[in-house]
Amino acid sequence: MGIIFIRHGQGEHTLDLPDSLQIQDPSLTQVGVNQAEALQSQLTLMERDLVIISPVRRTLEMAKILTKDINCRKIVSPLVSPRMFPQNPEWKTLPCDRMLDRELINKEFPSFTIDEALSEELWTSGINTMPEQEFSIVAETFLTWCKSQDVEHIYIVSHDGTINSYREIIRGEKLTREDFLTDAGWVKQSY
Repeated sequence: MGIIFIRHGQGEHTLDLPDSLQIQDPSLTQVGVNQAEALQSQLTLMERDLVIISPVRRTLEMAKILTKDINCRKIVSPLVSPRMFPQNPEWKTLPCDRMLDRELINKEFPSFTIDEALSEELWTSGINTMPEQEFSIVAETFLTWCKSQDVEHIYIVSHDGTINSYREIIRGEKLTREDFLTDAGWVKQSY
């Protein structure tokens, strides 16, 4: 089995760097919506699939487009929320990478399930600035949970740094920012 990691499409926070990184709660741009629709026509999601989504608007919008008319499980989890790559203990979470409130997610994306089994701390701070050693433990636990799911495929709709962080653990090798997926890019990672 493998995990298909999908990076969200173009977001408003990437249009005028570095200033646009200060935008709170950025959406997909029209280009990002078009990218998501094009990817949806390429992928063959089925009802037996599981889609795990970062609790950030652009990933939620991406997943909503990808799963249109598909009655699969859709779980929103801070375990795939934004993560800085590489990690730097002096950096702080940017406004564009702050997670949405669970109540807002429930209201605006009612077909998605919130992962309530996780600690309040994870829902508050996520994995963005989590130290590498702590993230490794959390990531291994999450990947073990993924393996235990009785599904056809697991799709994770997330962010470039998060995807690279998980891919490093799965592959057991170092990656760089050069390995980031492009907007609406995807990669299947066997485990």
